[in-house]
Amino acid sequence: MKRAERINSWLLTIIMAPITLIMLVPFYYIIVNTFKTPQEAAQSPLALPTQLYLGNYIEVFQNTQIFQSFYNTLYVTVLGVGLMILIGTMAAYPIVFNMNKLNKVIMMYLIAGFLIPFQTTLIPLFELMVDFKMIDKLNGLVFLYLIGTIFCYFLTMGFMRTIPKDLIEAATIDGCSILGIFWRIILPLLQPIIITIAVFQTMWVWNDFLAPNLFLNSPSKNTLVLEVFKAQGQYTVDWPLFMTFSVIVLIPMLIFFLTMQKHIVKGLTSGAVKG
Repeated sequence: MKRAERINSWLLTIIMAPITLIMLVPFYYIIVNTFKTPQEAAQSPLALPTQLYLGNYIEVFQNTQIFQSFYNTLYVTVLGVGLMILIGTMAAYPIVFNMNKLNKVIMMYLIAGFLIPFQTTLIPLFELMVDFKMIDKLNGLVFLYLIGTIFCYFLTMGFMRTIPKDLIEAATIDGCSILGIFWRIILPLLQPIIITIAVFQTMWVWNDFLAPNLFLNSPSKNTLVLEVFKAQGQYTVDWPLFMTFSVIVLIPMLIFFLTMQKHIVKGLTSGAVKG
């Protein structure tokens, strides 16, 4: 068995190594061309730069609103993801631990909302945002991203069902209130799945282009992804500069994902192990 496992491991490595290299080619292409002039990038896009050229990075930091865009993106991401997790967990709590006919109807209604694509509701969403006077406002974008609460609710509900109800009964007997049970018992036990949800939702909000492009108008309200899009010229594109901006936008999410990736699998599987 050990010999067979070693052979399978080597075969898997032989198969995955070239696939990994192929997947890394686009990243190599983008990063290498950020250190080239437009002329050199056009002549030899896959070659290493003849000399280290930092003009693209200097131009991005000096001639664009990258710091303001970074603040806007960070504000929308942190506030939006935090509210998604808070509302999603609070919505799942009474449905899991106090199931009745009304809660079953609410549960099915919320799950049905999870099945509706965001793109199909753009027109009514835009009209709703106009009525609420939230167009071209960061808080309006946060409000819009609360549709992600359904995803948080769905994952949290499945994980919450693995928590023994004896804990809730014991806390109730000791005189703990409903909110006290949620904050002191339920929420700490949900930490693995909350981290997983935070990773997924953070990557979604940070990299989203459609919502900011539709609901933000002022240059001072641009998110990073929107700033990258609007950095293109009307008739031509400075590709090294465009790639430099893209790299700067991707670096925070790359670091965040590499730091949190071990929690993704842990959060998704811990509920199954408990069950």
